[in-house]
Amino acid sequence: MLSALRNRLASHRLPAAAREERRRDTQGLPVQDPGAAAVIDACLAWLCRAQDCSRSADGGVAREFSLLTGWATSYPETTGYIVPTMLAEAAVQGRNDLHERARHMLDWLGAIQREDGGIQGGKIDAPIKRSVTFNTGQVLLGFCAGAQTFGDYRDNMHAAASFLRDSLDDDGCWRSHPTPYAAPGEKAYETHVSWGLFEAERQAPGEGYGEAGLRQVDWALGKQRENGWVADCCLNRPAEPLTHTIGYYLRGIIEAHRLTREQRYLGAARKTADGLLAVQHADGRLAGRLRADWTETVSWACLTGISQIADCWLYLFEETGDPRYQHAGRTANAFVRRTVHMDGDADTRGGVKGAFPVDGAYGRYEFLNWAAKFTIDSNRRELASDHLRKL
Repeated sequence: MLSALRNRLASHRLPAAAREERRRDTQGLPVQDPGAAAVIDACLAWLCRAQDCSRSADGGVAREFSLLTGWATSYPETTGYIVPTMLAEAAVQGRNDLHERARHMLDWLGAIQREDGGIQGGKIDAPIKRSVTFNTGQVLLGFCAGAQTFGDYRDNMHAAASFLRDSLDDDGCWRSHPTPYAAPGEKAYETHVSWGLFEAERQAPGEGYGEAGLRQVDWALGKQRENGWVADCCLNRPAEPLTHTIGYYLRGIIEAHRLTREQRYLGAARKTADGLLAVQHADGRLAGRLRADWTETVSWACLTGISQIADCWLYLFEETGDPRYQHAGRTANAFVRRTVHMDGDADTRGGVKGAFPVDGAYGRYEFLNWAAKFTIDSNRRELASDHLRKL
């Protein structure tokens, strides 16, 4: 009774927009699915607005729009991997403005790169500024895309890739440059850092970047259980990881397969992907946190994680032809699409919330820039897989 009273009082203190968003979410998902192409365009427009509205006004992308506090300052980590999405969409849609936006992001990221080649954790105005493994790997993805598209940023790419290659422990784990914004301990989801090294290997073979990334992935495979669940794969609660960090882990394994074409990586990716298949709801939803037996620990969904995992499922469909992966990916994407506002306030139109409902314990009351990025990527892959199915 006392807890319910506190919740009601807290609700009354929320801004009107936050109360309205929660009210709508508690009524359930809209029936209407806007479709992949429309959501790609809406999310892309929102990301452009997030760059323009960043409170630090530096060329980076605002971390989030909060229904409680408004626009945030720029976030180096996710701006880094938004760059490849901007450049990919520029190529697909023939939009030079997206090329220019990506350049502004890259110029800013190059300006804040640290002397050792690393990238700081947190938002640009974070109180602790030191090089962090994970953030460096995500920005490396941007530098590699910039090097490929523009022919520039190669020095930035080499500096970041060398920092990661040289700081890897002998057993394949990164331990020396952890983020101060997550719980201490080993992080299996840093396979997503290895992806950055794989892209650097493609740009600059012979520097040992790919070999270092594969050593890390092999180490991370030791965290995978027989049922596909992964230990030490969360920011702060390894016994019940977020689907977001599971998605990071899965994508890194997939990228090891893309680089090497070794079947053992494809098999490992399928093991985790199949575990996730078993707990997907009929409407496409995945619970935001999952135990080692794949049972749910929360009632809310992490929309970022759903989009990431959908993209991985669709990749596995392309590789294997297994229709279960295509169905799961399309259903997951449809779930996320139905949460996206296609009209209304410009600050939320086309944004993707951290959680559904919006008061779930991931990005609470926030529209996150990386949620929009992964939603674009996954829906773009869905359109490609639809084309593949018709061939």
